[in-house]
Amino acid sequence: MGKGLKWGLGLGVAALIIGGGSYAYSQHKSQQETKTVTVGIVGDSDRRLWEYVKEDAKKEYGIDVKLKTFTDYVQPNRALADGDIDLNAFQTVNYFDTQKTKYKTELTDIGKTYVTPIRLYSDKLKSLDKIPDGATITIPNDPSNAQRALDLLEEADLLKYDHSAKLPSASDITDNPKKIKIKEVASDQSVSTLKSADAAVINTNYALDAKLDVDEALYVESVDDAHKGYFNLIAARKGTEDKQAYKDIVKAYQTEKTVKHMKDLYGTAQQPAWGKYAEK
Repeated sequence: MGKGLKWGLGLGVAALIIGGGSYAYSQHKSQQETKTVTVGIVGDSDRRLWEYVKEDAKKEYGIDVKLKTFTDYVQPNRALADGDIDLNAFQTVNYFDTQKTKYKTELTDIGKTYVTPIRLYSDKLKSLDKIPDGATITIPNDPSNAQRALDLLEEADLLKYDHSAKLPSASDITDNPKKIKIKEVASDQSVSTLKSADAAVINTNYALDAKLDVDEALYVESVDDAHKGYFNLIAARKGTEDKQAYKDIVKAYQTEKTVKHMKDLYGTAQQPAWGKYAEK
C-alpha cells in the first residue's frame, strides 16, 4: 500500500472518529439539555408544592426542574409560547382554552394537577346572608375567571347572568335583586380589594399567598363533573409534548406523595385532579 493511500485512509479514519465523537458529544449535550426543564408557575403557594415535585423529578428521573415564578396569569403562557420556559403549571382548562383562542398560541395540555374551588371572601362580613343591598363585590377581570366568579355568585343566589354570552362579564348580569355593584379587577389585585369592597371572589393561589383562611370564606364553589373546566393543568408547546423529560415531570407530579403534600400544605383548599383522585 502506498504512503499516499495510507495517509488518505488515516485521515478518513481520523475524520470518522472526530465526526463520531462530535455526534456523540452533541447527542450527550442534547440529552443534558432536555434533563433541565424550566416550569413557569404563579405565586408562592404553588412553588411550595413544586419544591417537592422537583425533588422527586430529580431523584426518580434525573431531571433538574427550574421554577420561574410569575405574578399574574398572562405572562406564563406568553413566556411558554415564546420559548422562554419549557412548561407552565398555573391555569384551569377553561382559562387555557380562552387564552389559546385570544392570543392564538400553539400550546397543549400534557397532564392535570389539581382542582381548587374559587371562593367568596370578606373582611367585613361573617356570612353570606349579611351581604347588604348595594354591596360592592370584586371579581377577576379576565374572561375565564370572570365567568367562574359569576357562576359562583349565581350559585350563591346573589345574581343571575346571561349564559348565552360568549365571554360573560358584569355587563351580562340579568337579575340583581340586591343591586350589588360588581367591580372587575386584575386577579392578582383581588386580595387588596378586601380593604375597600364588601367581598371579593379570589382565586385560591392568591388567597393562600395572602394567608386567607379558606375555611372562613362566605361561599365555596361546587366541585363536580360540571366544573371539570376548572381543573388545573401542565402545558407545553405543541410539538414538544412527547419529550420524555416532560412526560416524566407529569409522572413526578401525579403521585400519592404529591397528594399527601397537597393536603399538608393546603388542607381543604386543593384536591388532586388526575386519575382515580379526580373521581372522588
